Amino acid sequence: MTTFAIIGAGPGLGQATARRFGREGFSVALVSRTQDKVDRLAAELAAEGIVSRGYAANARDPWALRAALDAAAADLGPIEVLQYSPVPAKEFMKPVLDTTAEDLVGPLEQSVYGPVAAVQHVLPGLRELGRGTVLFINGGSAVTPNGNVTGTSVAFAGESAYGQMLHDALAPEGIHVAQLIIPRGIGGGEPDHEPDALADRIFSLHRDRGPFRSFVGDENA
Repeated sequence: MTTFAIIGAGPGLGQATARRFGREGFSVALVSRTQDKVDRLAAELAAEGIVSRGYAANARDPWALRAALDAAAADLGPIEVLQYSPVPAKEFMKPVLDTTAEDLVGPLEQSVYGPVAAVQHVLPGLRELGRGTVLFINGGSAVTPNGNVTGTSVAFAGESAYGQMLHDALAPEGIHVAQLIIPRGIGGGEPDHEPDALADRIFSLHRDRGPFRSFVGDENA
């Protein structure tokens, strides 16, 4: 059995995606900042017959991420799919004229340093398997800068560029990299923005191995 590892596990989209991959036979590693939180999520999945464990790590701490991913692979089996989707903190979303250099440290730690650390750490295992998928989940500011959420606009753009470069470099090795852009947030009464629908879409990015970037709904929104 191989493992689906999600960095930024939570009760909404994260849990829906974990459940979707678990139904396909993956074991599931849930990574988030709080051990109690991921233990509760893992227990929910276990009650549905999905092999799952939770690991505490802050996405802004590369050493903690590496340790969590090592533990997950040892406990559950080699990581085949890595999803990077931690929720940005509210303080990352200041207007552009109010944003200082210091305000960008947190967003860059989470959306640039974090994914680079995670991907580089799992990449040897993906190469050993000879397959795998890396998934980035972002909001619309990753491709359309929004001066009201400057930190995420800057950092998501960096994450998006990194993902595109990974896609181009790893495709010849049979390792797929994909990004899903979710404009207008999760839910809100739009059927294609609900967690279960998004989870199906995310699984299809792994299964179908299409182009690097895809959008939920109107890509211009």
